[in-house]
Amino acid sequence: MTSYSTLVELLCDRAQKTPDKRAYTFLADGETESGTLTYGELDRQARAIATHLSSRLSPGDRALLIYPYTAGLEFIAAFMGCLYAGVIAVTDNPPRNLDALRKLQERMTLSGSTAFLTTETLATQLQSQLPKSPETAAQLSQLFVVTTDTISASPDDWHQPELAAETLAFLQYTSGSTGTPKGVMVTHGNILYNERVIQQAFQHSTETLFVGWLPLFHDMGLIGNVLQPLYIGIHSVLMSPISLIQKPVLWLEAISRYRATTSGGPNFAYELLCQKTTPEQRASLDLKSWDVAFCGAEPIRVETLEQFTHLFEPQGFRREAFYPCYGMAEASLFISGGDKSDPPVIVSIDRAALERNQVEHAEQPEAKALMGCGHAWLEDQILIVDPDTRQRCATNQVGEVWVSGPGIGQGYWQQAEATEQTFRGTLADTGEGPFLRTGDFGFLQGQELFITGRLKDMMILWGRNHYPQHIEQTVEQCHPALRSNCGAAIAVDVEDQEQLVIVQEVERTALRQFDAQEVIEAICRAVAENHMSEVYGVALLKTGSIPKTTSGKVQRRMCRAKFLDNSLNTVAQWQMTPEQRGTIVDLMARSGATG
Repeated sequence: MTSYSTLVELLCDRAQKTPDKRAYTFLADGETESGTLTYGELDRQARAIATHLSSRLSPGDRALLIYPYTAGLEFIAAFMGCLYAGVIAVTDNPPRNLDALRKLQERMTLSGSTAFLTTETLATQLQSQLPKSPETAAQLSQLFVVTTDTISASPDDWHQPELAAETLAFLQYTSGSTGTPKGVMVTHGNILYNERVIQQAFQHSTETLFVGWLPLFHDMGLIGNVLQPLYIGIHSVLMSPISLIQKPVLWLEAISRYRATTSGGPNFAYELLCQKTTPEQRASLDLKSWDVAFCGAEPIRVETLEQFTHLFEPQGFRREAFYPCYGMAEASLFISGGDKSDPPVIVSIDRAALERNQVEHAEQPEAKALMGCGHAWLEDQILIVDPDTRQRCATNQVGEVWVSGPGIGQGYWQQAEATEQTFRGTLADTGEGPFLRTGDFGFLQGQELFITGRLKDMMILWGRNHYPQHIEQTVEQCHPALRSNCGAAIAVDVEDQEQLVIVQEVERTALRQFDAQEVIEAICRAVAENHMSEVYGVALLKTGSIPKTTSGKVQRRMCRAKFLDNSLNTVAQWQMTPEQRGTIVDLMARSGATG
């Protein structure tokens, strides 16, 4: 493959050699083709947008990209147009409520964006909806608003700026699930290296065909479903994430219809297909072409893999196609993944040992099944490090995941202290570094990486370490009225001691005949039996109201803050009284858990 220094070189070459080859097809409603782009058309649109931007902006300026989920092709052209102008793209999602509008304004301020790219319709809508204040008015008055669906600049007037592998391509703002959003500085070189890793790990070729529904402003959708196909020079069929939520089977129907070989998403998407597809819908599918079903961005459940395989094997889905992987915005996207031809690696680890940060194999029912996320590729390196001593952990010890490689971002935009803490990790005994400190806990078995939880989300309850996602999984399964992937286990300080609070959404269909006391008792009993922990409080929320990031992750810190200031949208709430302390013993005795 030809070596490129920038994404601009890459697209220019594609447009010159294969101008009529279809690059992207978009299904606005998840079914019907609403538009297509060839490599030649994308190049010309990018040149026209870049020419228009260059009339007001200079290379290195920042531009905010906000596009409706149904305007995927417009977003791609705008992103490439920014790169063609040497302008640093700042990607964000279309805001859906007042909180999202405030976050949009915050990112505009944090990034120092002086331009705003969108469609004509959304531009009018956003300008009328942004919170009114003197600061907002002043900021908007200085903003260069570009509606890319109406510009008339000629692509022939484009002049390529000076670009290199070290040039910043875009700022990928983190979701803010663990604090204030931070803009990861991603260079052309970071992206191109990461694309090379993904191609090798997934064994992509010119015969590969993508189908994707992931949001394009997010790293997995942008670097995975948009730029990986561009890197290889192949076709990618894209759809809105709203289509997946409204009718999940549309994802698999697109894979079946287009004979896609690569497609994927977070664990919740596979669960959604298990829960929301009917036997009749499944019977019409043909999934034999699906070669790489990647899964990442959140804890990967063994149960999900087994259920999905069981339901869709009759349609040709193969268990070995399931491809667990691990990555994050700070590393461009991809950090680890397995060998494509091998089945997922699953180990059974003793739960009690895991809570002591030790890795001990065990048999059920004492065991916790964990799925491996593969290994590092090419020049990348993964270490497991004690976050306190900053020394490598023993092979049977859980520690923080540290990574290094050419795909690691340059740091956080204008946040020197946070950059130093996260991107400049060095080993205390050897001085090796710098490493990206991921903030994730995990361990290695051989070269295989296993993620066990977030370092900052760890809770100590009754003298034991607990990972919130393990408790959350127990809670959502304890009563049919509770929604999957819509709960948070958080810790609050009560008399200088951490206490467990469960924040959990209720299914909309369960609200008509809802027995809050029954549900709360089921939660307390399940946590006591499975985790030997006492629940201090429960907040049951209205459907769709739990704080989540733009990529669909529950924001535990936001849940905690809203619980403490009593601003959660609850249908019922309970908090333990002093007289109720110690009920865990009664619950465990009744269940036989103490014996």
